Amino acid sequence: MNLFIVAQTVLAVLLIVTILLQSRGAGLGSAWGGEGEMYGTRRGVEKLLFRATVLIAASFIIVSFASLVI
Repeated sequence: MNLFIVAQTVLAVLLIVTILLQSRGAGLGSAWGGEGEMYGTRRGVEKLLFRATVLIAASFIIVSFASLVI
């Protein structure tokens, strides 16, 4: 049981960090006259960060459900 709590905590921190790293590039630039590009393809590190975020979120959900069942 204690292992699940530690895993959830670590995954939650990692998830927060990856989400914050993604939004750092976007910011509110368009609100103050920044680029108005609405859609862009993810490349390089941005694509890796996006996939890592999805993987960490899925892992967090799986560990959360497992801690409920066990």
